[in-house]
Amino acid sequence: MAAVGLNGVKLGTTSSQAYLESKAVKDTRALMAELCRHFYTLGWVTGTGGSITMKVHDDSIPKSQQLILMAPSGVQKERMEPEDMYVLSHSGSVLCAPSPKPYPHKPPKCTDCDPLFRKAYEMRDAAAVFHSHGLESCLVTMINPLSKEFRITHMEMIKGIKGHGYYDELVVPIIENTAYEYQLTESFAKAIEDYPKATAVLVRNHGVFVWGDSWISAKTQSECYHYLFDAAIKLHQMGLDWSTPNHGPIQSARRGLTLAGESNVSVKARKSNGEIDPFPRCIVLDIEGTTTPISFVSEVLFPYARDNVGKHLSLTYDTPDTKADIKLLRSQVQSDLEQGIAGAVPIPPDDAGKEEVIAAIVANVDAMIKADRKITALKELQGHIWRTGYENNELEGIVYDDVPEALEKWHALGIKVYIYSSGSRLAQRLIFGKTNHGDLRKYLSGFFDTTVGNKRETRSYVEISESLGVDKPSDILFVTDVYQEATAAKAAGLEVIISIRPGNGPLPDNHGFKTIKSFSDI
Repeated sequence: MAAVGLNGVKLGTTSSQAYLESKAVKDTRALMAELCRHFYTLGWVTGTGGSITMKVHDDSIPKSQQLILMAPSGVQKERMEPEDMYVLSHSGSVLCAPSPKPYPHKPPKCTDCDPLFRKAYEMRDAAAVFHSHGLESCLVTMINPLSKEFRITHMEMIKGIKGHGYYDELVVPIIENTAYEYQLTESFAKAIEDYPKATAVLVRNHGVFVWGDSWISAKTQSECYHYLFDAAIKLHQMGLDWSTPNHGPIQSARRGLTLAGESNVSVKARKSNGEIDPFPRCIVLDIEGTTTPISFVSEVLFPYARDNVGKHLSLTYDTPDTKADIKLLRSQVQSDLEQGIAGAVPIPPDDAGKEEVIAAIVANVDAMIKADRKITALKELQGHIWRTGYENNELEGIVYDDVPEALEKWHALGIKVYIYSSGSRLAQRLIFGKTNHGDLRKYLSGFFDTTVGNKRETRSYVEISESLGVDKPSDILFVTDVYQEATAAKAAGLEVIISIRPGNGPLPDNHGFKTIKSFSDI
């Protein structure tokens, strides 16, 4: 027997006139008109700008099949009525359009954001998407016109963003504006794909798109994002750095190192021969073989993840994180199968049963770990497994004894320190959040993982230098133990030092890079 929705309408007949006039649709229309008026008072949709969309919630209908309501384009949002909304099928065809209003109103037109909204529905299973032209969402993208990301940490309102806590670094991708919103569709979709944890995309000099799994989630997150954007602008005006844990001065006096006649912006130290040697503005650190023994990763973290894959998946199978991990792994394994990668086995669909799916994933993950593959799908799952290990006090991050002192010194000098590792950002924060020397995250300004690119590709380091907004790539010092990474970073213009630690791999003869055996040598 077919399932029955509101007003007795069977599934698959949501386009019927009876359903279009149902209470669910009417309530959603009224809610959208109310939210448009509210967002107008907040300055998000003034001058007919901005837009909103929402699915018609009905428990009897799968979310992917639910009707979509969208606000019209180029209208006074604060004067909109429920009947002004467009009603679309789940596939995007218009089922109901508003009637024209008398002069001087323009003929009705569905929002230009339609293709972007539908990307959020398709790629993020969203239930509502709000597009704001709020001034703060525009200005925050202009502070650093080269940055491809907005980053902020250690702010209470970060907790209002799905999947984030106070100590986390919130990262929002920034895409470049175009003459028409529909032209943003490709770059918008790529940003969603490249930032799986993001629930928003900023458009430079334009505004922000925010989505959620309910209209309440989308509204709450929109408010939190605007608060954080506004906070970043105000902190910047005060000369404070919003992207670091302590929000200290953007330009530090670099204690005791200022030389007569030199500005704080370009503080320099003297070498023993009297030459002036400038400090780097930023230091980017690898983890394995650089801050942390390779043996900790290979003999502790990897075995822990491998041994706990099945248990972790079984206990968390229905959680959003694990669903996202399985989706990523399915996509990766399908690609591996097409390329004939050794060890890849098909992952059956969900309807094959939980145990069948988990068994296939365990086999694939075991092969990936043995091959030491640096792929996002594996790293995301490992990060979630390790999180449980740290929370249960079964894991503790290990760093070399010289690392904490160096991080503290660089922090005092006003040098911003970042991590770039093939491990996920979550895994990186876990290692430095609970180490044999305590919580070291207060000395770190941010984390990069393979979402910016492979560590052996020059483009990845170009992306990092553009994200950090330095005047020139050579303002960044990159420290790694891997020759190929050093070569790629050097090709991007970064200064590079190779770390020589016990257990690290050999280097080519005449490699041409400066080497260190301790951070105290930097």
